[in-house]
This record gives sequence, C-alpha cells and structure tokens, in this order.
Amino acid sequence: MSIFMTLRIALKALNRNKMRTILTMLGMIIGVGAVITMVALGTGARTTIEERVKSAGTNMIMVNAGNFSQGGVRMGQGNSTTLIPEDANTIKMLPGVQYAYATSNTRAQVIAGNQNWSTQIQGVDVDLPLIRSWPTKYGSFFTAQDVSGAAKVALLGTVVSDTLFGPDVDPTGQIIRVRSQPFKVIGVMASKGQSSMGQDQDDAVFVPYTTVQKKLLGVQNINGVTVSAATADQIQDVAEAIRGTLRTRHKIQPGDADDFMVRTLEEMASVQTATTETMTSLLASIAGVSLLVGGIGIMNIMLVSVTERTREIGLRMAIGARGKDVLLQFLVEAVVISLIGGLIGIALGFGLSAAVQKFMQWPTDIPPNAIGMAFGFAAATGVFFGFYPARKAASLDPIEALRFE
Repeated sequence: MSIFMTLRIALKALNRNKMRTILTMLGMIIGVGAVITMVALGTGARTTIEERVKSAGTNMIMVNAGNFSQGGVRMGQGNSTTLIPEDANTIKMLPGVQYAYATSNTRAQVIAGNQNWSTQIQGVDVDLPLIRSWPTKYGSFFTAQDVSGAAKVALLGTVVSDTLFGPDVDPTGQIIRVRSQPFKVIGVMASKGQSSMGQDQDDAVFVPYTTVQKKLLGVQNINGVTVSAATADQIQDVAEAIRGTLRTRHKIQPGDADDFMVRTLEEMASVQTATTETMTSLLASIAGVSLLVGGIGIMNIMLVSVTERTREIGLRMAIGARGKDVLLQFLVEAVVISLIGGLIGIALGFGLSAAVQKFMQWPTDIPPNAIGMAFGFAAATGVFFGFYPARKAASLDPIEALRFE
C-alpha cells in the first residue's frame, strides 16, 4: 500500500472522530504554545541583559586610582593622586588599545534660570561616545580642542536636561552654571538608562576632564582611565600591559602593591553567561514536560482508538492488509495529530508572546530556530508515543479482531 493511500485512510479516520482528534491535539497545542512563549520571554530577557552589558561599553577596561594610607588608615579606592593625564596618554599608545579616555569627576549643583539640580559632573575625553556606544540626542560632543583648552562646554544627560529645561526641549546654546561658573550647553546625550550596577547614567553632566581639573577642582591628577580593547580576545593582554606600564611609570618596586586598580567586565560577562545557561536549562525542562504531557495524551487516545477499532483492523487485515500497513496507518495518524497540534501551538505561542509584550510590557523575541525546534519536537513526539499503539494494532490477530465486540 502506498504512503499516499495510507495517509488518506489515516485522515479519514481522524475526520470521523473530530472531537477525539481535537482533544488529542489539545495537549500538543498547549505544550508547543508554552514552549514558544517561554522561549520568547527567555530570549527577550537575555537580549535585554546583553544590551545592558553592551551599554556599559565595548571591550571595556577600567583603570582607577588606588588607595593610600594616612596615619595607618587606608583611605580606599580612588583616593590616590598618582594617576595623571600622561598616564592616560601612555595607555592610548599601547598595542591592542583602540580607545581610551581620562576621567575626572565631581558632584555639584547645576543651575539654569530658576531651576537647579544636584548631579554628577563627569569630566571625560572625546573617546567616550566611541567606547560607550553613546550618541547625542541634540547637538554634538565636544572636540579635542575643547579638551586641550579646558573649555567651559557641557553635554547634559536626559534626566538633567528634562529637569532644568523641560522634556523634549533642545537646550543647545543655553547657559548653565556649575559652582558659579558659566558653561555653554552644546548638546544632550541620548537616553542610556540604568547601568548594570543600578546607577542612572542619564543623571550626569559631561564636560572635558581638563575643565574639571583646572576650573572646578584645581588638581593635576585624574580619577581614572577608561579603555577599550580592539577585540574581546585582547582584553586580558591589554589589562596586563596597562598594569605593567603603570607600575613602571609610577616606579613601583617588585613586591610592592599597585597604587591603581585595573578591572575588566569579565565578572559581568560571567553573570550574563550563568543567567543564560540557567534560563536555557529552565526552558528545556519546561519544553520537555510540556511535550511529554502532550505525547502521553496522544498515546492514551491512540490506545483507546485501537481498542474501539479492533474489528475494523481485523477486517482490513482479513482482506489483505499487512501488519506493517496497519502499523504505518496508526503511526501516520499520531504524527498528523502531533504536527497539526504543533502548528496550532506555534500560532498560539506567537499570540501569547505578542499579548505579553503588549499588555505586560515584557520584552519578547522568538528566534527562528525555536519554531523549527518546536515543530521537530512535535513530529518526534508523534512518532515516539504513537509507535506503541500502532505496534499493538499491527500485532492483532485478524480472526480474534473480527470476533471482538
């Protein structure tokens, strides 16, 4: 008997028992729909995590001033005054370093007209937008000439801009005052949101680091250097090169502690990896349980179908049907039920994912391989759980089957 004839017989059998067929599909529909929805939620969450990690910077290495002791009291990270702009310039020349900028930060009250706001004043260099992948919303970033001349120019974070000038207002060209000194606003940074450490990155004012040094603090040292390695593979090598270079420049003897700190984003990357692996395991477990339940439902209904159709099976075998023909028929029925249920489940998963994203504001993303995986699992489930009922039907004795009441 041809596969097409077997398929036709199987479809007729399914059509005769529509309600049973629908109920049999229900477990597969729910299972596949749940899998698609969970994958969409998991992928969306993972994408959000990756974007937050990426927002911190590209292949970033943080070099911060270390600590010093005073009267036996250790003053803590960032209190050392040994990092200077020349250190940043030397780091820029190291092999594997793509971008680098010095930082000199303080906190101050910012005033515009009759509005004021206490915020972080971040002194940075022209490489910040390149390392942090951070464009401007209005205006443009300051230039190397502004840095060398310690110009009184500033870019506002969106929180500062909205507070001082109102939302959706371009303050470019306006004057703000920082510690009684006038600064010209030359732009507003695009909204960045919270960092992975929970800090609001938009609540800041960005000015040349030389301006913070000379006009606001009156110091020669810097707080740190932010570095971007050319590739992810070079991060550790660049970090070691920075450490060795600074020890040489600061004349630190072998065995003595560093007066600076070099940190990479490896810890953040490891957290991301652990989160992704945990989420993947969770989704795999949900998929396995959902499809297992659907498969057991198919097997049970098919066993009932074999019992109810015993006389039909005996009649077919009596007029010449072979055992493998009966086996193939019931196997095809199970696979068809699984595939149709899988297709409906995929559609349900898309609908649920869209509903979650719209009404609950959770990010969702359905990767193409998830659809193929769900469809493939549905087919495999039909074959696996349909084989036993099909084999039972094929092993029936024709005479005994015809006598079955």
